[in-house]
Amino acid sequence: MVEKNGATARHNEFSSVSQARRAFLAGVAASTVAVPFPVRAAAQEQSLYPGKIDSLFTRLPGTKAFKIWAPSAGWGKPEFNAASNASTMLFVGSAIKTFILCEALRQADTSNVVQTLSEKQLALDASVWSIDSPTFNPPNLTGSVSERTTLEAMIMHSDNTATDMSLKLVGPDNVRAFIASAGLKNTLIPDSTRIFFAYLLGAKDYMTFTWDELVAALEADQPFVNPPLNTVETMASSADDLVSYYSDALQGVFFKSPETLTELRRILSLGDAIYMAPLPLGVSAYVKGGSIDVPGFHCLCIPGGMFFSDRWVYFAFIINWNAAAETDFETVIAFAAAVSQALGLVKDQLSA
Repeated sequence: MVEKNGATARHNEFSSVSQARRAFLAGVAASTVAVPFPVRAAAQEQSLYPGKIDSLFTRLPGTKAFKIWAPSAGWGKPEFNAASNASTMLFVGSAIKTFILCEALRQADTSNVVQTLSEKQLALDASVWSIDSPTFNPPNLTGSVSERTTLEAMIMHSDNTATDMSLKLVGPDNVRAFIASAGLKNTLIPDSTRIFFAYLLGAKDYMTFTWDELVAALEADQPFVNPPLNTVETMASSADDLVSYYSDALQGVFFKSPETLTELRRILSLGDAIYMAPLPLGVSAYVKGGSIDVPGFHCLCIPGGMFFSDRWVYFAFIINWNAAAETDFETVIAFAAAVSQALGLVKDQLSA
């Protein structure tokens, strides 16, 4: 999720996001360089490797956190751990949408999950319209959409209207109950993305804020008066929580049916953060990223899992930083390059 300053920009994704993504991809491609990492004995690798990863992020501003965990995979393939600041709750933006996806799939968890999701129709109207919705494009689209298409839009395009449609169906308290049952102690979700934005705007009636009120506030260029990271309406997690979640979710721990696990993996494989980092070529990747840009505060989060050479690797990278401008592409590109290099090192080393 990307937030821009100014009514016109904020109302249209906020309008520059397509251009921003193109610049982001081009910049990452230009800035990513190979980091040499010679082959060493296994014991030495384990002691030096985490420090090598940590060094990729030291020059970045703000608060950074990461965790990478690869379970052992039989003889000669020991467990690998690397982490920094992993227990700290930080703002993670749309990365929390994976929890909504998982709870939606849990509620539809049968061998007929695809049919169930395809047949369930959700209302697309002013009751669920939200800003930053590049797929459902309020107020131009109305009618009904299948739950399956809605979940895909929420993950593939981080569509906030799709997110609020899904939350309305499954219930935010049910998502919170799922998060608690999974043992995630540093993860918070909003009641809806519209409510989240209304709270940031300082609306007294933020829980009942309407689409028209949100549009009017943006057209008036009302400033945000509450910080994105808060204890009321926010999108927060920790690297520990995200790695714990993905290591269970991607193995089907939360589901009864293998068909539901297949659907989770399919939808998470659509996440554009896979290509925006970018993740190493040749891996099967499952990711839902998050971001925010508001004057003074910025966030990027890239969590998920990847599979290669009969190894699973789970990861979460988060950065929260302060910068006065509404965008800070220099830091965005540097962070993405560091993530790409770190995961490249992991793949190269664990594939050996």
